[in-house]
Amino acid sequence: MRSASDKPVTIGLLGGGQLGRMMIQAAHLLGVRVVVLDPDPHGPAGQIADQVIVGAYNDPKALTELAACATAFTTEFENVPAASLRFLAQYGPTYPSADCVEIAQDRRREKAFFQKAGAAVGPFLAVTHDQDLRSASAGLFPAVLKTAELGYDGKGQAVVDDPQSALKAFYQFNRVPCVLEKKLALTQEVSVVLARSAGGEIAVYPVAENVHRNAILDTTTVPAQVSAALTDQACQAAQRIAEAMGYVGVLGVEFFVLADGQLLVNEMAPRPHNSGHFSIEACATSQFAQQVRICADIPLGPTTLKFPVRMTNLLGDLWYPQGATGPIQTPDFTRFTQEPGSVLHLYGKSEPRPGRKMGHVTQPWVQG
Repeated sequence: MRSASDKPVTIGLLGGGQLGRMMIQAAHLLGVRVVVLDPDPHGPAGQIADQVIVGAYNDPKALTELAACATAFTTEFENVPAASLRFLAQYGPTYPSADCVEIAQDRRREKAFFQKAGAAVGPFLAVTHDQDLRSASAGLFPAVLKTAELGYDGKGQAVVDDPQSALKAFYQFNRVPCVLEKKLALTQEVSVVLARSAGGEIAVYPVAENVHRNAILDTTTVPAQVSAALTDQACQAAQRIAEAMGYVGVLGVEFFVLADGQLLVNEMAPRPHNSGHFSIEACATSQFAQQVRICADIPLGPTTLKFPVRMTNLLGDLWYPQGATGPIQTPDFTRFTQEPGSVLHLYGKSEPRPGRKMGHVTQPWVQG
């Protein structure tokens, strides 16, 4: 495979975490090189990359070096500077584009975009000043106040019962722009992961059902135990969102299912998604292989589910059996792999911390 400039097909990857690591594993199976730009030379992705450029994501020198040795560029986290993607786009395609990443980086822009794309969202209020909360409708409470930028896995979020508690949380967030979201009675949380090529071809993965603990994904079960009608609705909504953005790459879209069966979009991730990890073992083509295929201009692969599956995140808490202040002990991983067909993924992180994603295990799932 050769690009127009006769360079060997090489992906320039911004970010050195576990998503990048799994992307590199998929790339090597397809004969594609990956060069990582990351401040940490020993991160999960850097450990197995073909080359690591050590530097900040907005370092002009590091970006120029990355641009010189890659034919296409991507990211494994949504908070990469959009300006860096725009710089790299001068040298090759970026999947996703800076414009798409910018939408996902700000909850206010994201929700406004969902509405414009015809996807239903829950009641919310964009918060910029104290007065926004003081005059907030009583019908919005109880609610969750979330920072508009940089929040993930429960970070930058606070449950609030009234304008006063919302103001207190707003001050604790140093009055950065926020979104106040009405707390809804959910019956389920589901997600759709899809891949969209530069030519507009879309491959959609089976709808996944997610369970969170302490605002961090705990388990993903596929197929989701929802009706066929809701499955179609979720898949169609995710495709509309991708098409409305002109999105190219792997995209994760999270949904809330309410007691009355209503489906609401929660948020999106412009990258491979934690709830899509099941695809490595359980689908004909993994979400990571799709991202590589898109960057390398290879046709998308099928997303057929081979067998019902459950993915469980392994958090750093497992390394602290006596609690967060106790000594670190390496878990007995055999208890995660005793069932036939179980596959353990460890991310190569040197420092376990409570709440930190250290790996995951995929297991065949039988209902009941």
